[in-house]
Amino acid sequence: MHLAKLTLGVLMSAAAFGASLHDFTMNDIKGKATPLASYKGKAVLVVNVASQCGYTPQYAGLQSLYEKYKDKGLVIAGFPANNFGAQEPGTNDEIKTFCERNYKVTFPMFSKISVTGSDQAPLYKYLTDSGGKVSWNFTKFLVGKDGQVIKKFDSGVKPDSEELTKAIEAALR
Repeated sequence: MHLAKLTLGVLMSAAAFGASLHDFTMNDIKGKATPLASYKGKAVLVVNVASQCGYTPQYAGLQSLYEKYKDKGLVIAGFPANNFGAQEPGTNDEIKTFCERNYKVTFPMFSKISVTGSDQAPLYKYLTDSGGKVSWNFTKFLVGKDGQVIKKFDSGVKPDSEELTKAIEAALR
């Protein structure tokens, strides 16, 4: 019995700090478990988002990127987080409504999580260990088709920037 618990604990720890984005399952904005393995073969731009931030208008640029590249294999995954300046105080339902009403967001949105600190979500532990720490809202991690982090882009890098679009195009090849 004790060996079984120990083995399960080790397996859960290994899964929590996965070897790729595809090793994680996250709850979508409606609370439904979503295996990120469903994104195998696609490039994924993972973004920690907030509704009351100076960078919030980047939602429009992220939606434009999604519309431009989704048929070529890009997924944008928005992860609301209240870690910086308490700029995402809403519930998942409030966040979903805000994004749809104000920015017509159709890319996948996930349940609110912590992206830094002692309660950091395991997905973000993986991303930051691979790409560098998150220092504010709208930090972007570009993940390749294989689930590995390609590059981190800080908040000030706009979704339509040449730097980001070139990296996305390269990841989609």
